[in-house]
Amino acid sequence: MTATADGVQLRATTHRFEPLAAKVPEITALFWVIKILTTGMGEAASDGLGEASLVLGGVIGVGGFVLALWLQLRSRSYHAPTYWFCVSMVAVFGTIAADVLHVATGLSYYVTSTFYAVVVAALFTWWQRSEGTLSIHHIDTRRRERFYWATVLATFALGTAVGDLAGLTLHLGFLPAGLLFAAAICAPLVAWRMRVHATLCFWVAYVLTRPLGASFADWIGKDHSIGGGLGFGDLRLTAILVLLISALVTWAHRSGHDVQRPIATDAPVEY
Repeated sequence: MTATADGVQLRATTHRFEPLAAKVPEITALFWVIKILTTGMGEAASDGLGEASLVLGGVIGVGGFVLALWLQLRSRSYHAPTYWFCVSMVAVFGTIAADVLHVATGLSYYVTSTFYAVVVAALFTWWQRSEGTLSIHHIDTRRRERFYWATVLATFALGTAVGDLAGLTLHLGFLPAGLLFAAAICAPLVAWRMRVHATLCFWVAYVLTRPLGASFADWIGKDHSIGGGLGFGDLRLTAILVLLISALVTWAHRSGHDVQRPIATDAPVEY
């Protein structure tokens, strides 16, 4: 009896940090709206803080990222405010990482975009070979969750570099670049409706949300002399986006609209 009880206690201790269920939200229209808003917020916040104070920007970007990731990883179930706080800080930190690589090394956006594309591809390959699935419906172990957030961070950095490549290096301007990415993100949506692999469509769209949101944020926040911006101001735009994101996340949390439902045992498995 004691041995059994000890065995139960041992298993509980061993697995006390394992998720109780998938720790990412259900993919709905609300998910995509909040995701795009966080990409724009991350771009505006990173640029605005960097202009105000590099030290302050670094402290908030790095410190906020570490705190948010710690909170997310220590939880055992999906919690909308914690999850979206983590996404928001990854957006800020991912922008900083992409910008620092470009500025510190002097590498062109062609090179940095290629570099981050290789990193994303390597992470997907490693994740698939290790876990056998890239589906967000199976982010239900600590190992898969670490793969997920590493990939999310890499996609943010990739999207930042690609957005700047289109808006600045290719001289499209931020608004045309944003419209280009808005058209591009329709492709995985159409493909999904045509029953193309759902997980593939999801990750293609996920990567595209970054340059889409960042391009429109740059267009609104930057001066006209920089990519044809409207000159609204990065920090003012950041404040507005934070309020919008907070309102939507609060609604999602209270309604439970974005909580993943258990998958039926006879449902097809996504890979």
